Amino acid sequence: MAHPVFRLLFTAQAVALVGTGLLTLALGLLAYDLAGSDAGAVLGTALAIKMLAYVAVAPVIAALTDRLPRKTVLITADVVRAVVALALPFVAQVWQIYVLIFVLQAASATFTPAFQSTIPSVLEDEDDYTAALSLSRLAHDLEAVLSPMLAAAVLLVIDYNILFVGTVLGFAASGLLVWTTSLPTLPLPDRGQPLRARITAGARVMTARPVLRALLVMNLVVAAATALVLVNTVVYVRDLLGGSNTGVAVTLGCYGAGSMAVALILPQVSSEVPDRTVMLAGCTVLPIGLTAVAVVMFVDPGPALGWAVLATMWVMLGAGTSLVNTPSARLLRYQSTTSTRSAVFTAQFSLSHACFLLTYPIAGWMGARAGQPVAAATLALLATLAVVVATRLWPRSVSAKATEPATT
Repeated sequence: MAHPVFRLLFTAQAVALVGTGLLTLALGLLAYDLAGSDAGAVLGTALAIKMLAYVAVAPVIAALTDRLPRKTVLITADVVRAVVALALPFVAQVWQIYVLIFVLQAASATFTPAFQSTIPSVLEDEDDYTAALSLSRLAHDLEAVLSPMLAAAVLLVIDYNILFVGTVLGFAASGLLVWTTSLPTLPLPDRGQPLRARITAGARVMTARPVLRALLVMNLVVAAATALVLVNTVVYVRDLLGGSNTGVAVTLGCYGAGSMAVALILPQVSSEVPDRTVMLAGCTVLPIGLTAVAVVMFVDPGPALGWAVLATMWVMLGAGTSLVNTPSARLLRYQSTTSTRSAVFTAQFSLSHACFLLTYPIAGWMGARAGQPVAAATLALLATLAVVVATRLWPRSVSAKATEPATT
């Protein structure tokens, strides 16, 4: 935080995250107003649209804007997000939500990779960059905890539509902070290749390198655990344990606490333990946690023991995802050059979210139709197979740091 440029960028990220958190809650309440008991279906469709924008739009926009200054890209994305958030309270039809959510998430799919790929050029020292990654992870986890609390306090005195105003202010503040920041100038990419080649450039770099191929598979491990937590926590707490909405919040807080704990200690660990060891440890923890959840669901130990096991497993899953996610940006930095970095970060953003197109249906649809134990066991098996593949793809002899230039 002593670095002035990073401090401004991090603050921009933090306020934008708060805005996103407020938007998530406000959108759920808006969907209920418009669709009533079908609000879950509306939100499920909105989530699918979000994934579609992340997977399909991010590489295309990155290729089309690769010669624009990063500051222009970031500010434009914030402006678009603010305008969409401002328009959401005025929608009267469900389809209008879908259109605006697609535009909003397309803007987010533009902002996030551009932001992430800029930080390595701002913080060239490896230790500083590692600390920045942990701080960024911590910001995401704190947002998940603080935004609902802030929203709950606001809703005590005003209507939920005001939450959209908070979202607009968050994105506007983010854009203003970026505008006041002096960002490093990145080299212009080669436009000699056709658009299709530039869209797939980052993916080709990732599939050409053993370390990044392993990261692609590790994304599936993380997606399996994250999908179970995000989709089924409310089902476990309300239906299986007889808990309340407060219990849901506390359980999700356990997941965030595990992630935050790892984010806080990882800068010290990373200087002594190789990234491969740290990330594969996280990948090992996740299927163990998923298997334990499946066993608990099969055994049905009762509310008292069930609560204790669930809280422990959620801390474990949060820690495991952070062990994989936090160092992943270091791998992208090591395995790319300044000319390929934006494309590689965009590819990771897009392909990591593509994994959720598989794990969300398993967690949701299979849990509803075949039972929660079957869904958890299926995700545990999927994660276990992915860990085996990732371990084979990244031999112990291959360093995380690139030994040759990353080309497209």
